[in-house]
Amino acid sequence: MAVFYLVKPKEAIALTLALVLLLLPEILPVADAFDAATILITIIVMSSFAYAFSIMANRQRGLLLQLATKDPLTGAGNRRAFEDKLESTVAQLKRSGTPASLIIIDLDHFKTVNDQHGHAVGDQILCRVTDIINLRIRLTDSLYRIGGEEFVVVLEGQELKRANHLAEQLRTLVEANELVPDQLVTISLGVAELQEGESTGEWLQRADEALYQSKRRGRNTTSCAE
Repeated sequence: MAVFYLVKPKEAIALTLALVLLLLPEILPVADAFDAATILITIIVMSSFAYAFSIMANRQRGLLLQLATKDPLTGAGNRRAFEDKLESTVAQLKRSGTPASLIIIDLDHFKTVNDQHGHAVGDQILCRVTDIINLRIRLTDSLYRIGGEEFVVVLEGQELKRANHLAEQLRTLVEANELVPDQLVTISLGVAELQEGESTGEWLQRADEALYQSKRRGRNTTSCAE
């Protein structure tokens, strides 16, 4: 039943059935009906168990992959997935010249919110912000949580002007949502477009500097990298 570990489960079933059909002309002339039936039933039962096990193994692999690349609280991509995405995006620019931009997002005064309302409420806010962002970005965009209250959106095919427009929309949406009763929760954002010949570290550093500029300007604002 090794075939179930070499190909997809449905393909393995088809190959097993084909094997049974090939064996029938060989088995029937040399075995009585009972022995032939026993052999065929054994093959079918073993194939069924192998099929069930391979399905379960595939699901487990999927769960492990998700644990390796997803933030367990928010469901956004984690730091490892983000770094992989940066590498592939930079490589894409080198190959085809496709533009790309980063939006770094940081929740303002999040420590104060945690201190006043507790970490459970803080976790709820992080999940709500994730939902707000996911509902606004495109399917081709990707969201990552790279720190406690810090997120990054990677925008493929988007230049700085459009990325800045999206960042402002996200800022306005978060501000408009009452994430905590009687307390305004806001975000600061930094935007940077990938430049030709730039490394992942240089790109991320420019976005970080834009974020800190937003913090210096009083928070709840968006700044673009030079």
